[in-house]
Amino acid sequence: MQQYMLTIYQPDGDPPPPEVLDPIMRELDTLNQEIRDAGAWVFAGGLHPPGTATVLHHKDGDTLVTDGPFVEGKEHIGGFTVIQAPDLDAALEWGRKLTKVLGLPIEVRPMYWGHC
Repeated sequence: MQQYMLTIYQPDGDPPPPEVLDPIMRELDTLNQEIRDAGAWVFAGGLHPPGTATVLHHKDGDTLVTDGPFVEGKEHIGGFTVIQAPDLDAALEWGRKLTKVLGLPIEVRPMYWGHC
């Protein structure tokens, strides 16, 4: 089965207050269990804020190290879920469920395990 990354894009800034975030997290836990029960779960993770990133870029024989995200924007990758699905349509269905729970944009992209 093909693996897909469901990337969560979230706005920069503080998280929502507990009265908003707690019900979302409960729904997310329920959806994650549904993904596991369906045998589609591979793994998932959240990320620290973009300001904690360090970017490495090798160019002209030297590696430049820069604090902060690679790109500046109004939103950032906040987390991801990797699933396995028989095809893109099935992966998109999990993405639809995830965006409905989180209310955030979800990018669905097939994983590539070639010469990485």
